Amino acid sequence: MSFLFLFFLLSPIVLVALTNPSRMTVKRHDSPFVGTDGTSFTVNGSNFRYIGTNAYWLPALNTNEDIWHTLGNISALGVKVVRLWAFNDVDIVPINGTWFQLVRNGTVSINDSPNGLQKLDTVVQMAEKYGLYLILSLTNNWYPLPLLNSTLKPVDSAIVTRDVTPGTNNSLPRNYLSNDYGGMDLYVRQFGLETHDQFYTNPSVLNAFMNSTTQVVSRYVNSPAVFSWELANDPRCNSTIPSSPSCTTETITQWHATVAAHIRSIDPNHLISAGTSGFMCTDCPKLYPLNPAPAPAPSAAPATGKRKRSKAVPVTTEQILRERAESRRRTREAAKIAGTLEQDGIRIRGRWMSTATRRQETQSVGSNYDGSYGVDSQDIMNIPSIGFGSFMLFPDQQSYSPTDPYLNSYTNMLNSGIDWIHKQAQSGAAVGKPLALTGFGLVTQGNAADFVPFNMTTAPYAPRISSNSSSSTYGVTNQQQTDAYSTWLNTGITAGLGGIVEYQWGQTNLTAETGTTISPGVTGISQNSQTTSISPNDDTTGISPNDGYSNIGNDGVQQAMGTATQNIAAD
Repeated sequence: MSFLFLFFLLSPIVLVALTNPSRMTVKRHDSPFVGTDGTSFTVNGSNFRYIGTNAYWLPALNTNEDIWHTLGNISALGVKVVRLWAFNDVDIVPINGTWFQLVRNGTVSINDSPNGLQKLDTVVQMAEKYGLYLILSLTNNWYPLPLLNSTLKPVDSAIVTRDVTPGTNNSLPRNYLSNDYGGMDLYVRQFGLETHDQFYTNPSVLNAFMNSTTQVVSRYVNSPAVFSWELANDPRCNSTIPSSPSCTTETITQWHATVAAHIRSIDPNHLISAGTSGFMCTDCPKLYPLNPAPAPAPSAAPATGKRKRSKAVPVTTEQILRERAESRRRTREAAKIAGTLEQDGIRIRGRWMSTATRRQETQSVGSNYDGSYGVDSQDIMNIPSIGFGSFMLFPDQQSYSPTDPYLNSYTNMLNSGIDWIHKQAQSGAAVGKPLALTGFGLVTQGNAADFVPFNMTTAPYAPRISSNSSSSTYGVTNQQQTDAYSTWLNTGITAGLGGIVEYQWGQTNLTAETGTTISPGVTGISQNSQTTSISPNDDTTGISPNDGYSNIGNDGVQQAMGTATQNIAAD
């Protein structure tokens, strides 16, 4: 096939030597490339803070006009950064649509044709013209196509286009869902491996992935439109393929260090970021420990007129437990004053005492902070080649703090997001690098039927599979979504985040072509024209993919984002 550039498992050192001519690195203070200065982003000598949006599907649009139109609408809102997938892995060449990499039987091939990386070229070139910046993610932790009979297929067996295992959704076009672009588990399967974390540790996979990455990164070394190279979306030890018992936070941190160093050897101009969800491990050993703080000086009264400056410190187990207890006491006291308190525990000699079970609930920081996911974002952020930290906020898919029984579910969710943002900001300040919230979202009642979690291929609240959809409603109202987004945006701005990126952008009036991501009549799993503003019978135009987070249908979200672009610029 003339449109493929097939490369085998070359040594990364050899490949870098072939593709890395000497380049002049522009100094950061006068650079058109995004750089950093302490905890701030910089461009052309000025600090740069931004509001962004996610559009993972952008290179999969059918026409250049659609790409141009979408970027134009994003730019018109004041949004400065777009996060998208710079990978599109397949295990067999599709008949229609876009694809970038063919991962098959232990080899990786690059598609440099008009339906391959030339589509990504178009996105980058158009972003340059609009003055937009792109966070380009290089792979995904999630590729949930269940293995047939829970066993691996032999790598030399016939490869099918789509997984037909019961429980998967085969009605949506390829690339409609964010987890249908290949990624780590496709490498694991096609290299004949068994656990998800072998993507991070197997030498053959590591070499193949870095060689493939070279082909992408080297194309845009001199483009000022690239904000950063994001090594992976939401990397962790496990996926829909389980991890091995040996995977730890050090496994994931070491992978980031290795790949980041490789990219830095190719591209001296652009930032490199991790793309983690922000999970921490407050008590784990570090591969890249922070410089130890000096011993505290003897207590002394500060000189008159001088204010004592506080030093940024990392998040600790003791802090998490203390702040949770204090928050619980405050909300309990407020409920008591309001007369809504329901006594819990047991009564001893006339006083209410908490039970042993309730006391023990406060003694664990939980999986977000104990390394359960194999991710230590602070340690990853402190890798020398990593330019800034990142985290995400998706309350429909992740719990961020224990439920406070004295608050309603919406307030619990809202407050847990606020606390998560503050904890992340503290961690970034301790490392001394900028921090960005690279994805946040809430599912509304109007989008619930189309909501597909990142580790699934089906919509759990779609009417056709919900057993009680007529008696219960999932999701927040549009107004609650708008209020939550406004709160989190303002919290991030005041906490000093360098960037805040909503998930995800929704675009109408796109060109529909049969067999592609934007196919005629495809408006989501629910096929509900009332929630998508398009008729399923329309065979000429379509809308962007909706996995439950599209901002189509809620003008309040775009208004909140527009206000935030002004606030963050003025802050």
